[in-house]
Amino acid sequence: MSISNYAELKILEHTTGKTAWTIPTNVYVKLHTGDAGEEGTSNAATEDTRKVAAWATASSGSIATSATLEWTNVAATETYSHWSLWDALTSGNCLWTGALSTSAAVTAGDTFQITSLTLSLD
Repeated sequence: MSISNYAELKILEHTTGKTAWTIPTNVYVKLHTGDAGEEGTSNAATEDTRKVAAWATASSGSIATSATLEWTNVAATETYSHWSLWDALTSGNCLWTGALSTSAAVTAGDTFQITSLTLSLD
């Protein structure tokens, strides 16, 4: 799991009082077929629809989604193994990347779900 280069700089500047970081209105999850890299641009899944994530309250250095993320009628037969978080539905800035707890092989037309996604600073 990795905080993106963009988010690292924003956190540092915000924490040191240099520049305030405006929170995103929504945070979106994108699927990947391999490591997304720190910029979230590597190994993008053919299913490129980003889903808005809802989050529980952070506790003990981590935060988790509070609702299942679902992609219906996925675009292609492939295996999802990673995810990235973004501050916009399209384009925007990558915030964080990580691996799914288990890779998932899907067939075009399937429904795919992430029941829980957790970010941790510990």
